[in-house]
Amino acid sequence: MKLLPAGDTALLVELGDLEEVLSLYAQLDEDLPDGVVDLVPAATTLLLTIDPRVTDVEGLARRVSGITVGSHERTTTGEVEIPVVYDGADLAEVGRITGLGARGVVEAHTASTWTVAFCGFAPGFGYMVGGDERLRVPRRDNPRTRVPAGSVAIAGEFASVYPRESPGGWQLIGRTALEVWDIGREPPALLVPGTTVRYVEVTS
Repeated sequence: MKLLPAGDTALLVELGDLEEVLSLYAQLDEDLPDGVVDLVPAATTLLLTIDPRVTDVEGLARRVSGITVGSHERTTTGEVEIPVVYDGADLAEVGRITGLGARGVVEAHTASTWTVAFCGFAPGFGYMVGGDERLRVPRRDNPRTRVPAGSVAIAGEFASVYPRESPGGWQLIGRTALEVWDIGREPPALLVPGTTVRYVEVTS
């Protein structure tokens, strides 16, 4: 664990891997230190922002340094079902790479219980983990310049839904009409860290 001040109002914690990030996030989320106003997990880091009127970065660093990271119970912040039409442009290729065939990819994707580990890339883009290990495929060699909003995709150990049209290099296996980012909703992001996600196959 490496602790780095990020200005006067934040502490960046560098960790060994995603499991350690999720362990520390779960422990801090369960017993939030006084003055901490936000926790922002990423693949190998956790950013803690503070209210400097209540605490300071040095004191927070001392507290965090005393926490043991390792195995953990992932905290959940709700459950979401995502209806998916599995007709993605890369579905057949993912079936070939994995050896599952297109139908096998759909079955493995819908049979998994996913958890949002962290968010990034674009507002509302939740990186989900916990899927069938057979679905681990590389990113595309040539990213697309335009990926439609609602595209359901996988890459590496992660799954996600593109919240809006954007460039992207993940493998597209389907699409959903569910809005995962809505500025008029509170919170705007449907997929926040800790959310349990199940993908459900639909025909239209």
